[in-house]
Amino acid sequence: MKYLISACLLGQAVRYDGGHCLVNALEQLLATGQAVAFCPEVAGGLSIPRLPAEIVAGDGQAVLSGQAKVLDSAGDDMTAAFILGAQRCLALAQQHQVSHVVLKANSPSCGSTQIYDGSFSGQKIDGQGVTAALLHQHGFHVMSEQEFLQQLQ
Repeated sequence: MKYLISACLLGQAVRYDGGHCLVNALEQLLATGQAVAFCPEVAGGLSIPRLPAEIVAGDGQAVLSGQAKVLDSAGDDMTAAFILGAQRCLALAQQHQVSHVVLKANSPSCGSTQIYDGSFSGQKIDGQGVTAALLHQHGFHVMSEQEFLQQLQ
C-alpha cells in the first residue's frame, strides 16, 4: 500500500499555529518509503502561521460546488487557496498512485468525517474538509489519523 498523509501528522510544523500533530505510527510509513507527506493549505499558498479557518455554510462538498466558503477568523475569504491546495493534493495522490489517504481530523481541508461548523466556537458538524471531499470524489479511501490507528489494533 502507498499512503498520502497530512504533513502535520508526520511532524512537519505546517499547522495554522505553526505546530504539528505527530503520530509515530504514521512517521514509520514515511521512513520506509510507503508514504508521501502533503499539506494542502501550504500547497494552496497559505502562510505559517496563519489565522484559523473554517468552512461557513456547509462542508468541503459545498465549497467545491460553490455553495460554501472557507473564511479565516478575521472574515477573509480563503476559499481559492483551499481549493487550489486540494487540487494539488489530488494531483500528487494520482501521480504516486496512493491507495490510502490519512488526513488530519476536523480540519477544514483534511477532516474526513467531521469539521468545525464555521462559528469559530469549537462546535463540530458531520462533513468533510475541502481536500478530503475532492479526494473522496475521485475514489480515494480517506481516513483520519484515529481511523488509521484503530485499524492497527
